[in-house]
Amino acid sequence: MERYGVWHFSFTVSDLDAAIAFYRDVLGWTLVHRQVQHNEYTARLVGYPGADIEVAQLAIPGQHRGISTHDMELVHYRYPEGVTRPIEIKDPGEGHIAIAVEDADAEYARLVALGVEFFSPPNEITAGVNIGGKCCYFKGFDGVHLELLQPPPHRIAAWRAAAGGNGAG
Repeated sequence: MERYGVWHFSFTVSDLDAAIAFYRDVLGWTLVHRQVQHNEYTARLVGYPGADIEVAQLAIPGQHRGISTHDMELVHYRYPEGVTRPIEIKDPGEGHIAIAVEDADAEYARLVALGVEFFSPPNEITAGVNIGGKCCYFKGFDGVHLELLQPPPHRIAAWRAAAGGNGAG
């Protein structure tokens, strides 16, 4: 089978407008498309007869655009209604997105000023393949776990070189 890469990742959200605002206004991502899906195909796809969902697709600026126009999909179930529950990072099935930034301390300060809740400030990575970088976890919309990751200097240099020296992907 020929593979093209990751099409997108997705989160189910309690409030689509508020979720879009978080990813667009706080993280700086771009809203690409929004649509209602209330049809037989969607009901079969998600396994809920009569499913009525609204979807928003967002793109991460600077991310290389492959076959897809977007990186993330936000899904809001208008029917059937979802259940909000505490999300713990330790629980099986829980995931997170690691967002690469050049300066984790500066991004941490910017997000804290906007009221974003962090588990800790950026931590120096002292072991593993990313030694020399920094990272920290924070809570996104609906408590989804997100990570800021400042790659080690050699990875940033390689990324800049691959992007033609300007850092844009």
